[in-house]
This record gives sequence, C-alpha cells and structure tokens, in this order.
Amino acid sequence: MALLTVVVAFIFLAVAEYVARTQRKFHSETMRKTVHIVAGCVVATWPFYFPWWMIGLLGLAALVVIAISLQYKTFHSIYGVNRRSIGEILFAVTIGLLAFLAGNRWIFAAAMLHLGLADGLAAIIGVKYGKRNRYKLLGYYKSWVGTATFFAVSAIIMIAYAAVTHSHDFTLLASVPLLTTLVENFAVAGTDNLLVPLMVAGMLKFF
Repeated sequence: MALLTVVVAFIFLAVAEYVARTQRKFHSETMRKTVHIVAGCVVATWPFYFPWWMIGLLGLAALVVIAISLQYKTFHSIYGVNRRSIGEILFAVTIGLLAFLAGNRWIFAAAMLHLGLADGLAAIIGVKYGKRNRYKLLGYYKSWVGTATFFAVSAIIMIAYAAVTHSHDFTLLASVPLLTTLVENFAVAGTDNLLVPLMVAGMLKFF
C-alpha cells in the first residue's frame, strides 16, 4: 500500500507535467493546485503505514526535489505561477515538521488535508468563479467564493475528524475553520502552506 501511493503520486505528477507542457488551455494555477490537492491527500495517508521518521525523511526528499525543480524550472506543473510565492518549498517543510510535531495520525491527516484539499479547492474555485468578487489584502487578490470554499472544506474536514476520533469538543472543532480561514487570508506569498497546517495540528493537539 505504501509503495502504491508513492507510485500513484509519481504517475500523476508525470501526467500533470505532460498536460502542463502540451495543453496551454489549462490555467497554470489550476494545474498547480490540482497537483497540490493530490499531493496533500496522498501525504495525509502516510502515517497509516509509514513510521514518523520515514515521513520526515520523505518530507526532506520532497524539499530537495522541489528546490531543484524551482531552480532549474524542471516541473511546469508545480512552479507555473505568476506571483512571488514560496508555497511549494513550505509544502515540503510542513510535511517534515508535522511528522515530528503532530504525534497522532488523525491530527496529521487533518492538517495535511487543510494544506492540500481546503487550500487547493479554494484556489481552483477562486480562479474560476472569483473574478467578480475579488478583494485585496496585503497586496494580494483574494475572492469571497474562494474564501467560502476554504471555510466549507475545513468544516467538512473537522466533521470527519470528529467522527473518526469521537471528539465532542465542539467549540474547538468550530473554531478551527474560522481561525484557519482567517490565517489563510492574511498569510500571503505561500506562507499559508506552513501556518495553516501547523495551526490545525497545534489546536487539535494542545487544546
């Protein structure tokens, strides 16, 4: 199962790279965030069959691969963005940090799903439907539909987390979508890739 997820991830990256290079009709941000979603969902499953130390090493390996890709423009599907962002680097850094800080596979999964699924879907829907409802924050454009998508997906993730962990702290579970949506808005230049999942992990672990 562990090997299968890694193989599937590499196959998907190869397909995404082919599409990014040959099909110009696809918006670069949409393609980049699609890779972001798949990667986040795959990594979210890692604690269920990898030990924590191995996840940390895989995060380090991802950091090296992404750094090389950004330096030499190897993968169009992950660096095709027209604004200044360190999001891809922080994505890999976050994997390593969560491996050492989460301490619980469900907390790790919830944090990574915020990073991959909530953030990715918010960006894709924002690009497609957010042109007429944009607002500017700290020099970056956001959209109300994208923000609403992030909040909704975060709420769904927390409902699922409560179901599998039998958590009854509804104040905490309700506050996570609110606070992470706020942080996602103010954490610009890709820093939300670090701050949002660490906030999720910290809140679920310590509160």
